[in-house]
Amino acid sequence: MLPYPSGELHMGHVRNYSIGDAIARFHIMNNENVLHPIGWDSFGLPAENAAIKNKIHPKLWTEHNINKMKKQFKSLGFSYDWTREIKTSDKKYYLWTQWLFLKMFENDLIFRKNSKVNWCNLCKTVLANEQVLNGKCWRCNNDIEYKNMEQWFIKITNYANDLLNGHVNLINHWPKQVLSMQKNWIGKSYGVEIYFKLFNIYNKKIVVFTTRPETVFGVTFIVLAPEHKIINELKEYITNYNDVSNYVFENYKKFDKDKFLDKNNKTGVKLEGICAINPFNMEKIPIFVSNYSLIEYGTGAIMAVPAHDKRDFEFANKYNIKIKQVIESNALIEYPYEQDGILINSKNFNGINSREAFDIIIDFIEKNNFGKKVTKFKLKDWLISRQRYWGTPIPIIYCNDCGIVTIKEENLPLSFPEKIDDIKKFINTKCPKCGINAKRETDTMDTFLDSSWYYMRYCDANNNKKIFCKEKINYWMPVDQYIGGIEHACMHLLYSRFWCKVMKDLGLIKYSEPFTNLLTQGMVTLNGYAMSKSKNNVVSPDELIEKYGADTVRLFILFSAPPTKQLNWSFSGIQGCCRLINRIWNLFYIINTKSDLSASEYEKTKILKIMNITIKKVTKCIEKTYHFNVAISSIMELVNSLYLYKYHSNDNNISKNVYETILILMTPFTPHVCEELWEKLGHKKYISFYKWPIFDEKITIDSLIQIPVQINGKIRGKINVLLNDDEKKVKSIIKKNKNIMLKLNCKQIIRFAYIKNKIVTIVVK
Repeated sequence: MLPYPSGELHMGHVRNYSIGDAIARFHIMNNENVLHPIGWDSFGLPAENAAIKNKIHPKLWTEHNINKMKKQFKSLGFSYDWTREIKTSDKKYYLWTQWLFLKMFENDLIFRKNSKVNWCNLCKTVLANEQVLNGKCWRCNNDIEYKNMEQWFIKITNYANDLLNGHVNLINHWPKQVLSMQKNWIGKSYGVEIYFKLFNIYNKKIVVFTTRPETVFGVTFIVLAPEHKIINELKEYITNYNDVSNYVFENYKKFDKDKFLDKNNKTGVKLEGICAINPFNMEKIPIFVSNYSLIEYGTGAIMAVPAHDKRDFEFANKYNIKIKQVIESNALIEYPYEQDGILINSKNFNGINSREAFDIIIDFIEKNNFGKKVTKFKLKDWLISRQRYWGTPIPIIYCNDCGIVTIKEENLPLSFPEKIDDIKKFINTKCPKCGINAKRETDTMDTFLDSSWYYMRYCDANNNKKIFCKEKINYWMPVDQYIGGIEHACMHLLYSRFWCKVMKDLGLIKYSEPFTNLLTQGMVTLNGYAMSKSKNNVVSPDELIEKYGADTVRLFILFSAPPTKQLNWSFSGIQGCCRLINRIWNLFYIINTKSDLSASEYEKTKILKIMNITIKKVTKCIEKTYHFNVAISSIMELVNSLYLYKYHSNDNNISKNVYETILILMTPFTPHVCEELWEKLGHKKYISFYKWPIFDEKITIDSLIQIPVQINGKIRGKINVLLNDDEKKVKSIIKKNKNIMLKLNCKQIIRFAYIKNKIVTIVVK
């Protein structure tokens, strides 16, 4: 995921981008064509707020931060293709974001309406539902308020089913938690809308949505969301309308949807003077307005069955409302009973299992015009208007005669004036259709629009004539490996998937999902919080690079924990990674120094076996599991083995072969030192483009065996031999074994017998 140019990398960034660089370098060394690009998510509130605070233009502030972070990226040796670098705040980029806006507008995927929106008073802008976390702004953690405003929306709901169905192709390649989070956010529900007529009020009804139609005989009250429009429509019938109106107003100012989960915060007011009729048994049912019914879900009205729903049960207890059981269980029931069972107190449906009754009662509802079968989604249309300067301007003009008019494509990009004070002049323009005086839209787009398609632009980053060349986009896309935090599951990742499906429908691309594989790296935390400038708990890589070198920093962040796990920052361990690099460096001099001893066949076979096992393990760890810590540990073992082997061997060919393999395997993690040592070995070609080693399965099979040596009928020791060694070879191995030779004590051997691969028998006198 492209970074936001906040001004300085911290170790959380280093972890994310080190993972990507290790994977990219591995695939390059496997002779694959790799596109490893970088860009900047450079529009947005933080830059604008920082610019205001520091009395500098947000463009200058952003460029300063980009230059600083770019220098840090380069110091870490990340193998980016800088010729494809993009900035979402660059006119050459957001021209195409505006172009896509126009295409979506033409296809009726963008609309404007007056609606109740989430307003952050600190950021001075509205937020999409996805950008509100527990009633607070995702950026500044300020409490959210409600406002009514004319805003622009994208019809992401048109693609709700496609977004869910697309999970089938991702289930083996994306983390299950991400798919689960998206599924819950989209919130597809199968159920029924039931019409509850109002007693003695002609032509008025309350439509409720329920996923539990089998409990309809247990309804003892109806709950309306405070924003439900029927409350105002029934104003003349509600005898306590002032109380109801005051309650609605107080709840209107609140936002936190999670409050209704706390029974102490479940509040409500009964609508006196009116009641509803249950069409199944014609019973009169009281109506309440309450904060635990949400206008965003279903119809904004629920049928309350306190015997079989926890929230309804708590509300009924608080306001002394009747509880009626309609599902029986074998055990003694404790309300609320929310499991399956046999229907009771349900007239003609008594005795039916509640699960089977679901479809039976829905059919009955539709045949009798009591309602209709429906599918509902929690997902709401994407609110994209932002009341800020530093963002992509919305290419719309308002004309008194023509209404909403789009800016012509040839006039893109539409840019705000450099001087913010000139915005007032910018507003006034001429209508492209009729030529009379008109007004430009001054809202900017949610920055998530810019970051929903940026990865496609990498494929043809310098194309000034069109958004991208189809041949290039179809060659490179979809992204083979995408890396970023799980916190983006229901924002960036969902938006990108939606954007991809829209662009396919527009005929721009031929694939449906943007990212084939997704890796969500764990947070790097310090003092119990994820590293963040806002938390003042960041660790800059600069000082560590200065002290230990970039390779040590990269190695440490990859070795400290598996990439999907949280990493609790600690300085302990970085010295160990530094020592490993120093040992590899020192090995260069050791393997070029001849030893007085020769290696045995056993020792040669053993070191080659360890080398091939290491190649196999490291390859799997980088290519499939991304357990870089396991890969690095395996290389450490090979380094240790080479030290032991070299100190007892003058076989430079094997030593050099193993050493070169170590350098190749370490290159994705520590490219700088590996390049330096590779050159010192006399190679002309960069190691970063050298072929990745292929392990030899035969060598990894255990060809070394241990057999007993029997002297005069007693086992006196064991020796290591190669499978199928002949008797002559076994004798030479025994002669080199000091322990066995001591036990022979220079006695005369009168019989020497070797049963191949099993035992040696010696008789002496």
